[in-house]
Amino acid sequence: MSVEPSPDCPICVRLHDFIAGWRLKEPGWHNAPVPTFLPVEGPDSVRLLIVGLAPGLRGANRTGRPFTGDYAGDLLYGTLDEFGFSRGKFAARPDDGLELIGAAITNAVRCVPPENKPVGGEISNCRRFLTPTIGRFGRLRAIVTLGTIAHQSTVRAMARPVARHPFSHGGQSDIGSVRLFSSYHCSRYNTNTGRLTEQMFRSVFANVRDYLDGIENDA
Repeated sequence: MSVEPSPDCPICVRLHDFIAGWRLKEPGWHNAPVPTFLPVEGPDSVRLLIVGLAPGLRGANRTGRPFTGDYAGDLLYGTLDEFGFSRGKFAARPDDGLELIGAAITNAVRCVPPENKPVGGEISNCRRFLTPTIGRFGRLRAIVTLGTIAHQSTVRAMARPVARHPFSHGGQSDIGSVRLFSSYHCSRYNTNTGRLTEQMFRSVFANVRDYLDGIENDA
C-alpha cells in the first residue's frame, strides 16, 4: 500500500477534475495531492503527527506543503515553534527553511476539495493513504486531530470505533500506545468567530508537550 498518492491520483473523480481545472488556471501552482511534511531526521524521529482536513486552495494546493500559504499555517507553525516542534522562521512558502522537530503534518484528504468540503466517499478513499502514514511512524506517541472530520477519519484509520473516541476540543483518547488530542481546526473562520482562540489552540499543544516529555522522562 502506497503511503503517498500519485501526483495525478485518479481515485476521486471530483477532486481530480477540480485540480485539473486549476492546473489550467494556475500552472505554476502545486495542484496535486499534498504529501506529508516530515522532519529532516526522517520518519523514525516522529513522535507527534498532526492531521488536518484537506489542503486549502490558495494554501497547500498552491505551495505543496501542508498549512503553508494561508492563515491556518500562521497559527499552527507559530504554535509548533513555541512548543519546540519546529525550528526556523515560517514565511508561508515551502522554501522558507522551516524544519519540523519530531513531528509530521498530513491531511485526512490529500487533494484540495471544492469549497474546502470533501464528501464522505473522498474521505474514505483517502484513508488508504492515512492508514499507512500513521503506520510508518514506529515511535509515534501522539496525534493532534484538527476538526471533527480529521479526528473521525484518524480513528477509523486506526481501526477503532468512532463512538468510543468522540471529538471534542481539548479531548484526549488513547488508542494503543498513541494518545489522540483533538482540537478545533485552526482556520480563519474558527478564529474570527471566536470558536477557537489562540490560547485554546496553544493549550492543546501544551498538553501534547507535557505528555511527550512525561513519556520520555519515564523511559
